[in-house]
Amino acid sequence: MKSISIAKNFTRFPEGRVKGDTSGKAFRERFLEPAILTGEPIEVDLDGTLGYSSSFLDEAFGGLVHVLGTAPDALFALLKIKSEDPQLVEEVRGHVLNAWHRKSA
Repeated sequence: MKSISIAKNFTRFPEGRVKGDTSGKAFRERFLEPAILTGEPIEVDLDGTLGYSSSFLDEAFGGLVHVLGTAPDALFALLKIKSEDPQLVEEVRGHVLNAWHRKSA
């Protein structure tokens, strides 16, 4: 299983949705999309940053649903979210599920 630490491999200061090199969109495009498209399981470690905005998480993780069209069950079969904060893991799951509901509506 491939492992990505946002703090170590991307930035300790994640920003918003789409602007800049440390945005949710940049993280999704540089790390998540290529990993998911290989079909190889990936673990994303959320610990070690100075926090996340909802827009970063929505664009990075919910954006996978919009861009790739991947259903949540299939996505979570490949994507493991790791954090010492269980609420943060649930927030990511919520963004993916909400994106699926918006897409399906």
